[in-house]
Amino acid sequence: QVQLVESGGGLVQPGGSLRLSCATPRIIFRYYTMAWYRQVPGKQREWVAHITSGGSTNYADSVKGRFTISRDDAKNTVYLQMNSLKPEDTAVYYCNANGGLDYWGQGTQVTVSS
Repeated sequence: QVQLVESGGGLVQPGGSLRLSCATPRIIFRYYTMAWYRQVPGKQREWVAHITSGGSTNYADSVKGRFTISRDDAKNTVYLQMNSLKPEDTAVYYCNANGGLDYWGQGTQVTVSS
């Protein structure tokens, strides 16, 4: 069973920063596009950003300029650096690996509140 293991969520004040991590099995990490999604109760899961195996990135308009997705090939880990956080960024954040098959992490809660 493929497991994606997320970490780094928590409570932060508006304007603050957090970095999420997603550890991925190497066979997945080498070939799959890695992405972050988020979901709030009662709403559909929302795509946030992705990075291809070649390193190309793309972002949702709502996070562009504030969030940065990156990957560390030596650690088989993808990161989401989140700066200038807003209350509307509050959600459960999920790591996703897509390469024909879809794999998901368990989710990590991010709460932006004063």
